[in-house]
Amino acid sequence: MKIISFNANGIRSAANKGFFDWLRSQQADITCIQETKAQEHQLVDPMFRPDGHHCFYKDASTKKGYSGVAILSRREPDEVRTELGWAPFDDEGRYIEARYGNLSVVSFYIPSGSSGDLRQGFKFEVMDWLKPILDEWLTSGRDYVLCGDWNIVRSALDIKNWKSNQKNSGCLPQERDWLNGQCEPAETAWTDAYRHLNPAGQDYTWWSNRGAARANDVGWRLDYQLVTPGLRDRLRSCSIEREQRFSDHAPFSVDYSE
Repeated sequence: MKIISFNANGIRSAANKGFFDWLRSQQADITCIQETKAQEHQLVDPMFRPDGHHCFYKDASTKKGYSGVAILSRREPDEVRTELGWAPFDDEGRYIEARYGNLSVVSFYIPSGSSGDLRQGFKFEVMDWLKPILDEWLTSGRDYVLCGDWNIVRSALDIKNWKSNQKNSGCLPQERDWLNGQCEPAETAWTDAYRHLNPAGQDYTWWSNRGAARANDVGWRLDYQLVTPGLRDRLRSCSIEREQRFSDHAPFSVDYSE
């Protein structure tokens, strides 16, 4: 089973840069997309519903052309969910979940706080509200794969300029403690697929569009696939497709054994 997570920074823009042509060559079973920045009625072109896929979109309802998530799946899910029960989060189009038997695959887009104190405050609210939900999923007996842009790095291995970003959103100690807390203790918590497969890896999934950040690999690892303990032994390989410039993020692929 192959799952891809990708922040498109505008799905129409990514499509114009060849994302769907590339996706056809990947033969992924499930593709989770974040930041579609479109309403579903704007995605009438067949490219947004590739042949052989069941396609599900959750748009932002409070701000058009903002946020938005999607799941493209070769297998038809038993159920698709798009709300977690808190309107300020749900209405921004930040969650969609596809269920297949005992497996849930989620496309998440955790808020960024980089625009200022107001949004950073909302991000902290989301973190506090989301923790018991993640805890419940972890102990539910279901297998979960949480894909998405979490807008947080975990450690110095996940960001090029560690020291200079300690006071910047995405690298704040409170944010890192929260995300690392989801992954500890390792035996019973969420498993970071990339870090499990690459314990000392220093790869990034996002680069600023300013300057020559991508050319110089001045990046951040913000995109994750977190899995429940029962899936840990099924992790086989992963790849960050940094050469594919469909957005300021790179697609992140994980292969799971059946």
